[in-house]
Amino acid sequence: MTKSELIQHLAEHNPHLYQRDVERIVTAIFDEITAALARGDRVELRGFGAFSVKKRDARSGRNPRTGDGVEVEAKHIPFFKTGKQLRERLNEGM
Repeated sequence: MTKSELIQHLAEHNPHLYQRDVERIVTAIFDEITAALARGDRVELRGFGAFSVKKRDARSGRNPRTGDGVEVEAKHIPFFKTGKQLRERLNEGM
């Protein structure tokens, strides 16, 4: 599901809201999650999961095309851990 599909779906299920307002709400939520992660905070949505930032140290890598060694810089990456309720819902029908 893309962001625009999410906005459309929410607007259809909430006819009392204008689509532009739903778009502002979704954008505000994503912006706040992004800002929190940029500050190094953890964002937890109960029953859904938690977003956090992990640091990857610098390392030596390899270019898969040429086989040459390359230095990969240290970086921060977003990490998502699913919540218990989400895992249970995904595995109900199995």
